[in-house]
Amino acid sequence: MEEFVKRHPLWSLVIAILVAVLLWLVLAPWPAELAAKWGRKQIFLNALFGGITLGALYFLVAAGFTLIFGLMRVVNLAHGSLFLLGGYLGYEVASASGSWFLAFPIVFVAVGLLGLLMQHFIFTQMEGEELRQTLVSIGISIVLADLMLWFWGGQSYSILAPEFLQGPVEVPIVTTINATTGVANYLRYPSVRLWILAAAIVIGLGMWFTLNRTALGMLIRAGVDDREMLAASGVRIRLVFLAVFGFGAGLAGMAGIVGGTFQSLSPGEDTRFLLASLVVVIVGGMGSIVGAAVGALVIGVTEQMGFVYAPTYSVVFTFLVMAVVLAFRPQGLLGARR
Repeated sequence: MEEFVKRHPLWSLVIAILVAVLLWLVLAPWPAELAAKWGRKQIFLNALFGGITLGALYFLVAAGFTLIFGLMRVVNLAHGSLFLLGGYLGYEVASASGSWFLAFPIVFVAVGLLGLLMQHFIFTQMEGEELRQTLVSIGISIVLADLMLWFWGGQSYSILAPEFLQGPVEVPIVTTINATTGVANYLRYPSVRLWILAAAIVIGLGMWFTLNRTALGMLIRAGVDDREMLAASGVRIRLVFLAVFGFGAGLAGMAGIVGGTFQSLSPGEDTRFLLASLVVVIVGGMGSIVGAAVGALVIGVTEQMGFVYAPTYSVVFTFLVMAVVLAFRPQGLLGARR
């Protein structure tokens, strides 16, 4: 941090000002002029928290994608189909067993196994051939989408969260203060989204620690940088990459359960979340878990803020952020130059 401030004093000042403004918007009472222009403070806070929790969902999808695409250099455009398949399977497991939590390990294993099969029988045969990987993975996504449409139909499905996660919870952030009584009203927000945000943070920290502080992470990074040398040292790098691909696919499947819990599952969601994953990886930086988290947060907040304050142009804002990042930092916010 200190090195960044010394090297980029102007950017450090801009970031500090933006953080101070955001903290004031969140914590301080709003004057009447600001409320008249932006609406009540609660609207802003709901949009902000909605963007953060949407970013958590985007991170769960994009984290697996950044492992597969950013680290392993495998162009798997069927990643969105794995997300939607995981959501449908999670709906079936949760409906049959009555347990929302049981759906997560079952879906992780099932979708992870499908990812293992894809990597072993398809992508391993075309290593380094990005165009072939792109075309084949698009074909796989079309086949999976048609199979899911045939089996589950075109209607929407929602996964019911456990009873103790249903309903709102009071967040200790003041939205308004009654002028007569002086009593503060606090923000009320769906508890399931806050739990999902906490789970995404835990998973992100676990992935970062594994990649940067363990022997397995060292093998993965070494295999990406110089696969031939690592294989010559006796490491079965294909098995390592197979496990990474399976983990990324399983994580996408679990993200499908999350998506079906506080949104819905329907045909087309696979394409939407694949596109979101691509944007998140581009903005955050390929192969960076922290970059995926930052990119997901930026895209989630931008999308929700745009939806609340400029719904006609909300989609434009997302791609505008991506265009600005590509113009000034093509490797992404936290990506390394190659």
